[in-house]
Amino acid sequence: MAAQTQAALHELEIVRNEAVADAVFRMLVEAPELCEQISAGQFINLQVAGDASELLRIPLSFSRVGMGVLELLYAVVGAGTERLSQMREGQRLSAVGPCGVGWSVPEHEGRILLVAGGVGISPILAASELLVEANYGFDVVVGASTAGKLWEEGVERLRSAALRRSCDCARRVYVTTDDGSLGVHGFVTDAIEPLIHEREYEQVWACGPDPMMRSVAQQAHDAHTDCMVSLERTMGCGFGVCAGCNVELAQGGYALCCSDGPVFNARELAW
Repeated sequence: MAAQTQAALHELEIVRNEAVADAVFRMLVEAPELCEQISAGQFINLQVAGDASELLRIPLSFSRVGMGVLELLYAVVGAGTERLSQMREGQRLSAVGPCGVGWSVPEHEGRILLVAGGVGISPILAASELLVEANYGFDVVVGASTAGKLWEEGVERLRSAALRRSCDCARRVYVTTDDGSLGVHGFVTDAIEPLIHEREYEQVWACGPDPMMRSVAQQAHDAHTDCMVSLERTMGCGFGVCAGCNVELAQGGYALCCSDGPVFNARELAW
């Protein structure tokens, strides 16, 4: 896995904050120092002002970094993210970061299958850029409940990243929707099933809801392929002090999602 960078407190300035799908927002924040330190798969722990009773920060993965600007994707799922969606250009936020351990390119040559569910597309986008830089091959499966929940620009950026790896990118980026409104009618696992038997993957990298990642991990296990998953948990501090983000391990005991993860080998986890 990638080495962990020491987390610190940063002040961010919002450059843009806009809806990109149904209840899904894309935020650009200016954070030059943070941008120099953060790596694919790590996250920031964001404080959203406005309600003193809400003490916990919001952990957000990033999808792109460059020119001192960090791109974040989030779903509006509660009061904190609702207030975040109402913030505008020029407003400032406090964040702890970079937090956790992210993606790490395998030492052996091969191919990776990237799997994203919902806003899990954010760290998968960052992963695709990491793999492009490493000249490592990959395929992508992106899933959402319905077309309206899908970040279309993110999918197109994955297609562009795949194009930089191969001239047949249309056969290497797959979209699924639960209701069949776009792409394959079904879950990401339906698109993975033929792929994982047709092609030999060095690893599978997945981010999304826990039930999705559990199923993806089982598919990878059945194919004798390592699966790395980026977990989503409520993380109070973001650097391993509060111990509020325990992750149960298959061999007993617990790890901390914020400092030992969020990226774990799926075989280590007690699903």
